[in-house]
Amino acid sequence: MEVRSEWGSTLGLGTADIEQTSINIVQWALGMLGLVAVVMIILGGYKWMTAGGNEESITQAKQLISAAVVGLIIVLLAWAIVIFVVGATTNATRIQP
Repeated sequence: MEVRSEWGSTLGLGTADIEQTSINIVQWALGMLGLVAVVMIILGGYKWMTAGGNEESITQAKQLISAAVVGLIIVLLAWAIVIFVVGATTNATRIQP
């Protein structure tokens, strides 16, 4: 079955490739999550620097930084998995001449 690109524009759906669109959405979401993790690391560092020697605040800041680093590692691993899966499925579904 042949998919015609003019059908999307005729129906008002656009002509973007669904595969590339979904990859862009996932990469955007992972980019935002990575940005949140970096901001949390900065906030943890700020909290630590302004703790004034208060051990409880320092402990909370360390926990915040640790959680943000773990979150950042998870986001980076998720990004790597997405890139691997997209590459594997693209290569597996490509028609060989």
